[in-house]
Amino acid sequence: MNRQTRATLGGKLSAVLVAAGSSVGLGNIWRFPYVAGDNGGGAFLLIYILCVLLLGLPIMTGEFIVGRSTHRNAVGAYRTLSPRWTLLGYNGVLAAFLILGFYFVVSGWTLEYMIHSLTGELAHYSTAGEYTALFDTFVRNPWRPVLYTTLFVLLTHVIIALGVEKGIERSAKVLMPLLLGILVVLSVHSLLMPGGGEGLRFFFKPDFSAVTPRTVLVALGQAFFSLSIGIGTMVTYASYFKADTNLRHTALSVTLLDSFVAILAGVVIFPAVFSVGIAPESGPSLVFITLPGIFNTMPLSMVWSSIFFLLLVVAALTSTISLHEVLTVYFSEEWHLSRGAAAWTTTLSTAVLAALASLSLGALGGYPIFGKNLFDGLDFLTANILLPLGGLATSLFVGWHLDKRVIRREMTNEGSLRFRIFGLFLFLLRYVCPAVLCLIFLDNLGLLKVFFT
Repeated sequence: MNRQTRATLGGKLSAVLVAAGSSVGLGNIWRFPYVAGDNGGGAFLLIYILCVLLLGLPIMTGEFIVGRSTHRNAVGAYRTLSPRWTLLGYNGVLAAFLILGFYFVVSGWTLEYMIHSLTGELAHYSTAGEYTALFDTFVRNPWRPVLYTTLFVLLTHVIIALGVEKGIERSAKVLMPLLLGILVVLSVHSLLMPGGGEGLRFFFKPDFSAVTPRTVLVALGQAFFSLSIGIGTMVTYASYFKADTNLRHTALSVTLLDSFVAILAGVVIFPAVFSVGIAPESGPSLVFITLPGIFNTMPLSMVWSSIFFLLLVVAALTSTISLHEVLTVYFSEEWHLSRGAAAWTTTLSTAVLAALASLSLGALGGYPIFGKNLFDGLDFLTANILLPLGGLATSLFVGWHLDKRVIRREMTNEGSLRFRIFGLFLFLLRYVCPAVLCLIFLDNLGLLKVFFT
């Protein structure tokens, strides 16, 4: 498929919003605050931002180069540049498929909680124990989580089926500003809560006495996974970039926007948590157990709870759209299906996997695979193995194997732009990123614990 017949994004802003929609997701709003809380707040934030710039930015730019230079799907892009590296594209497609298997389930939870908030059902509970029981009962229900998961799958399908320009691009122009607007409103509200200043100080005042080698590894992992690199999404979206899109500026804008959203999420959550005297390291339960209890103590609790869970729905949707597109364009171009047929192939296959993953938390929980239920197994396999391997292989491919003339051509837009830090860019991709990703990979497998205990 050549550049003239393939869909393209409308402009530079569209490129940033679409790519940012892929990177901004539940990892920013749900995972980042509790990880920061577990690792000392402000000091972790500084290390995280440094990791984003040194690790995430070069690899994202490398994926942009691969995508735009070929204007192909993740598999076709690597096959075009070097057939021996085609497996790297398949790694991205497989990772996107498996991630959707559990990400759709969590997205369904956000939709369920938003509806509970709108109807006032969450306001009927008051203690952490009651919210814990509510959450446990919901996820173990044999049909309700599957229903909400299916609804979220269909919502994603509708946007994808509309195409790149009418579906993905238009949705990004609506969803990303909406997400930022909701975050700003919730941030202002949290800052006005009594005692919220303590939460803000915890989040922004570095305490380097709390920093350990483990803190750095956690920050590196969060920075990598937050940006949606190593799974084919950035390669796929860059394949829709126009020839005049500045890849460096786009990658920098996406990383900064992604970090800004994570910081705003911290500003939303930490003042609220400190206001009611809850430990900032409450962990993953912050969103579905701790925060509903906080909202219930506020005036207009239904309003704030509904707005917050709408935020989670929007954040989840921007990510599921990008992951779905990786698979849809792969089926379309590699299996020679129409876009409609490719979208339905992705929707039905991921819906089945997500339903099984959801049921593995309840009705099918008695059938573990290697000691894990399907939901946890998909999470572990993708986050700890496929994503680090994808990022490592990408940095090695672009840094060592890809023709430097291709890199210069894409980074300078056929010579119309200057690229003064070409040597630094290659150094980061060749040496720094692989070394760091190897550490992350070993740490994820528990092989570094002996050194940090």
